[in-house]
Amino acid sequence: MSVIDRQITVAFRHRVFFTDQVFDPANPILRDILCEETGAPRPVKALVVLDEGVIHADPTLKARIAAYFEAFPETRLVCSPLVFEGGERVKNSYFHVSEIHSQIDRFHVDRQSYVLVVGGGALLDMAGLAAATAHRGVRLIRLPTTTLSQDDSGVGVKNGINAFGKKNFIGTFAPPHAVVNDFQFIRNLPARDKRAGYVEAVKVACIRDAAFFDWIEAHVDGLREFEEPPMRHLIQRCAELHVNHIAGSGDPFEFGSARPLDFGHWAAHKLEQLSEYKIRHGEAVAVGIALDVIYSRMAGLMTARSAQRVLDVLKALGFELYANELFYEDAKGSLLVLQGLEEFREHLGGRLTITLLNEIGRGIEVHEMDTQRVIQAMGEIRSLRGHGS
Repeated sequence: MSVIDRQITVAFRHRVFFTDQVFDPANPILRDILCEETGAPRPVKALVVLDEGVIHADPTLKARIAAYFEAFPETRLVCSPLVFEGGERVKNSYFHVSEIHSQIDRFHVDRQSYVLVVGGGALLDMAGLAAATAHRGVRLIRLPTTTLSQDDSGVGVKNGINAFGKKNFIGTFAPPHAVVNDFQFIRNLPARDKRAGYVEAVKVACIRDAAFFDWIEAHVDGLREFEEPPMRHLIQRCAELHVNHIAGSGDPFEFGSARPLDFGHWAAHKLEQLSEYKIRHGEAVAVGIALDVIYSRMAGLMTARSAQRVLDVLKALGFELYANELFYEDAKGSLLVLQGLEEFREHLGGRLTITLLNEIGRGIEVHEMDTQRVIQAMGEIRSLRGHGS
């Protein structure tokens, strides 16, 4: 036997910009990103994908995008922005990915061109998959429009759609060329969507940064009232912690079986599915965090006081910590949410690895969950219902 064995190292640059009024011609940040490659052909071509909900909130957006590109002749919008529904349903069919592929082909959007996607996390996932698989990778610029996507999903390196009843079964790891967070989009959100991203900040603070958790706890009133200064700080610090993990964990494409940033997510993904996605991702993660925090306390991993602090912050931010779907059963009387553990293991492609809490600011990995203790924790969560706002 003979073998050729080489180590391949590929460097990626991961940038998240924070700005206001990204499509105002007086703000050149997007133009600068598009035109920063000095050897690229001019004009630089861009295909824009838009979230339908964002247009409903801001009917002038399509016209402003067109005006922005017209203001910079070194860029070219290849066609009117493509509009797709937002929310999880856009990820439930490959058809939408193919539709973007067809437009990339039609307008000759090549590897020196850009796909810009403006929307919430679900649309970013779907359009990102299309960009990552056309020509084996077209440059992608994400413009997240929700709190959740600006502080978590939109700043990551994952793309995907749902298939076979499983979340993100089809997908890629492909860092975007850039992420541009424009706080103007947050101002237009309904309260439910403004709140949803808070839970990812609580999550990453719990497993990575006790000082950030203390800050959230101290500013919970302002966050609950959606005051702009604390919201901006929360989004930027949460995004920074996520990017730090991606860049510094040594496993940005998750070749291993550990996903610490998915603390609280094994149950959340299943709850979303069981609710037919009526429960939003952030809302499901709040329930999942509550479940895993109570489990951590029951297992003797963290103190009762620390566990209560996490639950109190989630409730004070306005999250409901109980979902009826926790107790949905199959025909044999088995709790369906528990299937989330095996689906989580399968998705990781290795042994089960769940992140629990040792204390606020420090996660701990475990490789098994006591089913009876999980059920006991679910029972305790049921006693908390009605405590959100």
